[in-house]
Amino acid sequence: MICGLEMFCSGCGREIAAGATFCPNCGATVGKGAQTFMIVTTPTIPGYKIKKVLGVVTGLSPRTRGILGKFVAGIQSVVGGEITAFTVELEKARVEAIERVREKAISLGANALVGLDLETSDIGLQAGITVISATGTAVIVEPET
Repeated sequence: MICGLEMFCSGCGREIAAGATFCPNCGATVGKGAQTFMIVTTPTIPGYKIKKVLGVVTGLSPRTRGILGKFVAGIQSVVGGEITAFTVELEKARVEAIERVREKAISLGANALVGLDLETSDIGLQAGITVISATGTAVIVEPET
């Protein structure tokens, strides 16, 4: 990602590196099919003006660890330090929540998302379910002239 500018494969929708000629995930040729979509945590994007506000969009990703993951995490918590079993799941949830909010914004016709806010919460119920939410404002932007 360069200054909030991301490229996505038209075949599988995965993020691809700027200047790539093919998608490392599905092998699709990258070119005119790649979409440009900006995601920023700020209310504006330098060098762009907001042409239209389409509304607030949210992507949620509830996650829990299976019995084996909880067992590994239990052992790691005895030793101390980072609990990698949960770190991996939280990172997956973060990426998934951002992808979901991006998809919702695109479905509204947006070419950018401003004011991205990521939050985490425990659903409770003693089930060990953590929810990552990504919320932002779907907008249409154009370069300033």
